[in-house]
Amino acid sequence: MTWQNQPRSPYKIYYYKREDSTREQDFFVRTASSLIPIEVKAKNGTAKSIRTLIASEKYDDIHCGIKLTDGNIGFNDNIYTFPYFCTFLLKRYLAKTDL
Repeated sequence: MTWQNQPRSPYKIYYYKREDSTREQDFFVRTASSLIPIEVKAKNGTAKSIRTLIASEKYDDIHCGIKLTDGNIGFNDNIYTFPYFCTFLLKRYLAKTDL
């Protein structure tokens, strides 16, 4: 497992990649009750890494994920999908929502 803190951000942003797998996670956001994986997709495809983390029994505080894409807003299989242009609203959304 590899965790890297990106120092240029005013927030603590982490990147995740298992050393024994090709799966990786772009970002994580920590709320008071959850760790939320965020995946940025070039196309509106599946978010396999998020699904794996949500399904894993190793991570008790991961219940859902967020996918940023070129598509529309949606929710399926505990993954919230937002278009890129809504990214600036995520902090406000997470503050008002108990994910």
